Amino acid sequence: MKQFASGPKRHYYGKGDVIAFRLHRAGQRPGGRSPVFGASVLILLYGDAFWPTYATGDNTDLVATDSMKNFVQRETLRFDGDDLEAYGRFLGERFLETYPQTEGVQVSAAEIPYERIGDRQAFAPGGPQRATARVEIGRAGIIDVTSGIEGFQLMRLGGSAFEGFVRDEYTTLPDAKNRPLHMWLDVEWRYGDVRAAFTGGTLTVQVRQTVLDLFASVESRSIQQLIHRIGTSLLAAHDAIAEIRLEAQNRTWDTIAEQGEQLGVYTQPRPAYGCLGLTLTRA
Repeated sequence: MKQFASGPKRHYYGKGDVIAFRLHRAGQRPGGRSPVFGASVLILLYGDAFWPTYATGDNTDLVATDSMKNFVQRETLRFDGDDLEAYGRFLGERFLETYPQTEGVQVSAAEIPYERIGDRQAFAPGGPQRATARVEIGRAGIIDVTSGIEGFQLMRLGGSAFEGFVRDEYTTLPDAKNRPLHMWLDVEWRYGDVRAAFTGGTLTVQVRQTVLDLFASVESRSIQQLIHRIGTSLLAAHDAIAEIRLEAQNRTWDTIAEQGEQLGVYTQPRPAYGCLGLTLTRA
């Protein structure tokens, strides 16, 4: 079920997995901005005008989801920015201008990253992590903005321990004083003032680098401790962030054979994984 910052909705509808790539074919943009902008969009709208479709099948005021797909893709040509927050605001405001029967719209966008190959006009897929943004807009203006980075896949050779946990008849996991750690991580944050969300993507770049630096440098006794350190550091470093949510998956590889702590062979873990969530709010 989808959630809206403005509160629960009796009904909503929209179009998801709408893909759009905007390419500046000359390969150059001012300020070193990338000529490739790609996003996958979910657009959801709500309003009393759409209730007759549910209640009686009357589609008089209904905007077809196929039209919504076309709207997103064609309007992307008019968008001149580079960050998902501004993209979501642009699409939401344009949609409300175009369809006055709409009371509110929520635009969620996930980056489809491409990175330049050398100094040429050629690119390869980036990632796996990608920026995300969710913007909800009503007739009175912007209601809420959430930004994030999903899909971190992080590995370090040592400096991660896990020991001293509950032991009983169900326990088979040995203590680990210095394990190789492989984890996935999603990070999402909300703003104290929605105006702070529109930084041209600079805050997202800073958050990404902080996550990478802390994962590489912090020695931890648990993944919980590690993501707490990341979350508190991000709150301390960025006054614009009012709340931050982190969700990690323990994807540590299964051991095949080891020679002490210097050499080992590992394989992908079994399908079951540990899921660890944390929400921190500025006091």
